[in-house]
Amino acid sequence: MRQQLCAATVGFFAALSASMADAATLDTIKQRGQLICGAHQGLAGFSIPNEQGKWAGFDVDYCRALAAAVLGDADKTKFVPLSAKDRFTALQASEIDVLPRNTTWTLTRETGGFLFAATNYYDGQGFMVKKSLGVKSTKELDGATVCVQQGTSHELNLSDYFRSIGKPYQILTLATIGEAQNAYESGRCDTFTTDASGLYGVRLALKNPDEHVVLPEIISKEPLGIAVRQGDDQWFNVVKWVYFALVQAEESGVTQANVDDMLKSDKPDIKRLLGSEGDFGKQLGLDNQWAYRIIKQVGNYGEVFDRNLGSKSPLKIERGLNALWTDKGLQYSPPIR
Repeated sequence: MRQQLCAATVGFFAALSASMADAATLDTIKQRGQLICGAHQGLAGFSIPNEQGKWAGFDVDYCRALAAAVLGDADKTKFVPLSAKDRFTALQASEIDVLPRNTTWTLTRETGGFLFAATNYYDGQGFMVKKSLGVKSTKELDGATVCVQQGTSHELNLSDYFRSIGKPYQILTLATIGEAQNAYESGRCDTFTTDASGLYGVRLALKNPDEHVVLPEIISKEPLGIAVRQGDDQWFNVVKWVYFALVQAEESGVTQANVDDMLKSDKPDIKRLLGSEGDFGKQLGLDNQWAYRIIKQVGNYGEVFDRNLGSKSPLKIERGLNALWTDKGLQYSPPIR
């Protein structure tokens, strides 16, 4: 009995110690002077090194916004490229501080030790085929071989979809999106599947993009979210509200170009956002200029979207569900008050 009690006591204090360590993420980042962010190994528009070897993309800019809020400098960010299979292992092992890497928010993942702070991109799984196949719909993919990346939710979605339409298929699972892309382009499979947004990036990377087409059907809901470890409410709140600040800035008309002028605004929501009224930053463990720095150094949600994915990018993806709620989209920030 005494041995059991001793073991239980040791286990309790070990768990308490781990919990206290997990709860120190914000302090650890401040002491380190650098945010460590999990990144895709290379997906156009979201996370990919540019010609200068510097990481760029929609998810990259979120991490830069987080660094601006926490450390005062968007460039104090280290990016760790991760495969789909390894991303959660790296997050759980504290090798990274945050994971905004094209990751679908699901029940299994959130009950498996992680929390999703927000959906930064509403997506869905799609298919790409060579135009030469003459296929116009996924329902024509009878007996097709499908290339898919290992460790993603797309594998289960494939099974569910083809079972629902009563069509046979073969699956070719590859370790990375690059390997899946190469297998598709070399003819090892008839179609390539991933998030629809990712298909547009993959298509641009092919030797002859115009010879390929993204089919119209979307077979799943893929709310791509920003994940953190469970057990650290303060860090979870910071990660969440940095994202909401990006969205609120767009809704309030605060941009990278006009943010200094907006400091003079008399509108309550802008005053609270930019820190000239209230102590909302201090409630997060930051200073009250946290959101000002985000917008000044990175821009608002719409600016980040447009330059990486939208009208000012090679992908030219329309906002769709990722428009603000005021424009019939789903992007919506709770009030800062």
